[in-house]
Amino acid sequence: MSVKIRLSRQGRKKQAIYDIVVADARSPRDGKFIEKIGQYNPNSTPAGVNLKNERALYWLMVGAEPTDTTRKILSVKGVMLQKHLQVGVIKGAITQEAADEKFNAWLNEKETTRDNKLAKLNSVKSAGKQAALEAERKKKEDTIAKKVKAEQDLIAAAEAAEAAANVQEVIEANTEEEVVAEVDTATEEAASTEE
Repeated sequence: MSVKIRLSRQGRKKQAIYDIVVADARSPRDGKFIEKIGQYNPNSTPAGVNLKNERALYWLMVGAEPTDTTRKILSVKGVMLQKHLQVGVIKGAITQEAADEKFNAWLNEKETTRDNKLAKLNSVKSAGKQAALEAERKKKEDTIAKKVKAEQDLIAAAEAAEAAANVQEVIEANTEEEVVAEVDTATEEAASTEE
């Protein structure tokens, strides 16, 4: 019987969460399994992995073959390195203390790298949010400035219309005075010619 460490799909449509299981290679993907050793959530950033490292190492040591995806997950979690070091201990190439020391050094370096990546990711997110807020504030200020300018234009147009109406009234008043004056002059001339 060939034993595989593979993913078993769970979750809902377009929101898959995978169980990391040890199963017979002949059983269906989401079917019967021997043991569940973890869970993988690719929907979050960074992807969430919960893994029982000891059980995964045990199954690797007794000959279970991981699929490509689970091999990558096990490698990221350090289980593949632990297996490599444990094989060296079994063969006598390295002592258990040296293997543990190498693994702990790798684990510390990995945590530092991961923390730096998360900090960078968070700073990029916060910078993006800040830029979006700044753009929104600028857009709002532009809209307010346009409204103020439109109101000022309306006030100026109203003042210009009022001034034009005043000028028109003055012209009409002057025209009436001129007509009255012409009528008066014509009446005087007519009166003087009649005499």
